[in-house]
Amino acid sequence: MMNFTPVSAALGGVLIGLSAVLMMATMGRIAGVSGFVSRLLPPYEDLDWPIRAAFVAGLIAAPWLYRWSGMHVEINQPASIMALVIAGVLVGFGAVYGSGCTSGHGVCGIARVSPRSIIATSVFMVSGMATVFVIRHVIGG
Repeated sequence: MMNFTPVSAALGGVLIGLSAVLMMATMGRIAGVSGFVSRLLPPYEDLDWPIRAAFVAGLIAAPWLYRWSGMHVEINQPASIMALVIAGVLVGFGAVYGSGCTSGHGVCGIARVSPRSIIATSVFMVSGMATVFVIRHVIGG
């Protein structure tokens, strides 16, 4: 395990949980990133657009603020930009097809003991493990 960072990981988990609880408590909404991002694009125009935009802006700004704070974690990503783009598109389609993403199902849905979210999160995890196995041991990446 090369990047074992339990303090920052625990802090990140607490912040994710806190943001999910605050979103539910103040707005009655689930903090699902795929729903927030997909509803920023037309034809969706609702009164929540500024809140969605602020949420997504926070997701984009957080890594920069973390780095600016002086804390730095070295990340080695051997994949090409094209592979990352393809992976992102596949995850986006999967989130739409699965009616939610890991934040909506995994963080919020499991906390609400939603059977649909428990099944969806289990499928996410098994699919991720199978993908890593195939890429590392079958394809040889």
